[in-house]
Amino acid sequence: MEKIKIVETLEEGLANIPLLDVHTHIDADYLSARGLHDILLYHMVISDLVSAGCPSRSRLSEEPDNIEVKARLSEAVPYIRYIQNTSCFWGVRIILKDLYDWAEPITEDNWEKVDEIIRSKSGETSWSREILKKAKIKRICTELWRRKDGSADDILQYALEWAFFTRSQWGVNDVPLYELERAWNQPGPGAPLPVTIGSGRPELDRTIRTVEDIYAAVQHYCDNIPYSEVLSTAQHISTDINFRDVSDDDITKAINNRDHATTSDRDVYASFILEKFLTELEKYGNDIVYQFSFGAEPLPFETGSKLRQETIFELAGIMERYPNIRFQVFLSSEHNNQAICTLARELPNLSVCGYWWHNFFPGTIRKVISERLDMLSSNKQIGFFSDAYCVDWAYAKSVMVRKQWAEVLAQKVKQGQYTIDEALEIAYQILYESPQMLLGIKPSDFD
Repeated sequence: MEKIKIVETLEEGLANIPLLDVHTHIDADYLSARGLHDILLYHMVISDLVSAGCPSRSRLSEEPDNIEVKARLSEAVPYIRYIQNTSCFWGVRIILKDLYDWAEPITEDNWEKVDEIIRSKSGETSWSREILKKAKIKRICTELWRRKDGSADDILQYALEWAFFTRSQWGVNDVPLYELERAWNQPGPGAPLPVTIGSGRPELDRTIRTVEDIYAAVQHYCDNIPYSEVLSTAQHISTDINFRDVSDDDITKAINNRDHATTSDRDVYASFILEKFLTELEKYGNDIVYQFSFGAEPLPFETGSKLRQETIFELAGIMERYPNIRFQVFLSSEHNNQAICTLARELPNLSVCGYWWHNFFPGTIRKVISERLDMLSSNKQIGFFSDAYCVDWAYAKSVMVRKQWAEVLAQKVKQGQYTIDEALEIAYQILYESPQMLLGIKPSDFD
């Protein structure tokens, strides 16, 4: 059979495989796009627009008003002609054509019409569920604080994104302490800090001044994790941090130097807090997965792909010390996928998941899929998550990922590694069965 026919046959088969979307930022208050801004100004597309010369580099506000939305869309639309080649804009086209029956170019003369079409659909209570049915996505995992009144519990399950003790920030060396003490000041889980906070961080009533404060803050954090309500705790492990053993004397000196904290002090804070957190979390190893993103480091706006080889083996040591914690990695470094796979082959408590951020581009996705198929068992890997902020983008990314799977599997069928039936069975395991086994996400037949 010719390769093009194999691809077509596999695309047909993959279209019938249900998906479980294990990591998103979808909000129960607005599951589908509220307007064109939620599609065109998704943060990955904003990066495309910035590369084309669009002056605004920041993400939209969480709840943008009409003034902000109109200003940002008006500014962005003239730059669309320069990003039509990108795969992110392919996602925009998929959404507009498949979901809103709009196939024309977006221009300064018609974007408000497109916006109105999307807004009118978002007001239909069944619309988000129709999108998910079209995508064959059977359940979505999102941040716990986005649960709101629980009205979307038939669609959503939850991960805890609260404090990121091991995520560096651009030019903020005491951020591990600030992340922890911010949670210490809250009665329970809330929204996390953004990827880039700059100098704009609120002062707190209770601050960390001693080693004993760190112990108390970590205990407060772990005591307030609602283990029965979340599948995972989502964290980030920064490659800019050198993880090492830290004594009470080391952390005391670093705390005392907080006003003039160096990157070395930052490493001490993060290493010490991580070890105390994992020691406590291991008691709940059967109840929660430690998911972490890896390979994206802060820029003044957003991040860039970066991962040192040393960090990979520092990570291996951490996972070896906590064998009862299930670790799961979202990787944003193409060239380190093979190294991470070697760890997952040898560490029983590490699994890999999807294609995160700077890896979510078709060529990279295909490379990652192919390497993982060759190196890892199917029950050590999850094949999809969208990182979407609305179900429209979950739909677009499901289309894009299925097409990459068809291309990779077709090559392996052509070289005799799998039959077509075997290829589809393997895809079913990785896209649908593994998320249930590794994470505990449950399919749902919502109306």
